[in-house]
Amino acid sequence: MDNHLVFAPPKGGKTRALPLAPTVLGEIDAYMEEYPPVAVTLPWKEPGSELETVSLILVNEAGAPINRSDFNRLAWRPALDKAGMGHAKRRDGMSALRHFFASTLLDAGESIKALAEWLGHSDPAFTMRFYTHRLPSSNERTQKAVDKALQLVQAVEQPDGPDTACAA
Repeated sequence: MDNHLVFAPPKGGKTRALPLAPTVLGEIDAYMEEYPPVAVTLPWKEPGSELETVSLILVNEAGAPINRSDFNRLAWRPALDKAGMGHAKRRDGMSALRHFFASTLLDAGESIKALAEWLGHSDPAFTMRFYTHRLPSSNERTQKAVDKALQLVQAVEQPDGPDTACAA
């Protein structure tokens, strides 16, 4: 089977923009200083179609574009090893990074609608089904929410708690 390199849209065939934290932008700037982007010209979607030139950010030590298997072999798997996770956890780096991004935002309280948009999902219900799972921080977050509510009730002379709903 012939393999032909082409540019293709991201997962789902949709382009999207999302806000990046200043720390992430700083890391990208530092990376690009050490490894300048490289201009690559390829057809769009289909071999033989009109050529397009773009600057690719992820490059190898020789300054050539890095492909997915090299990223996994040279960067992702060594990072898993260094973190003590071995190779059994999520072999595909990009999918794992996407899941980490989604889980991190959900854990921080981001809305499902915003997350769905950034992930390129047309239906936020799909995002909920796929990414909502009980995170390790759920217990602590639940405890803090209840404590905060009870502290507010105790701080008010006439509490607006369960008793006031039955007092009418």
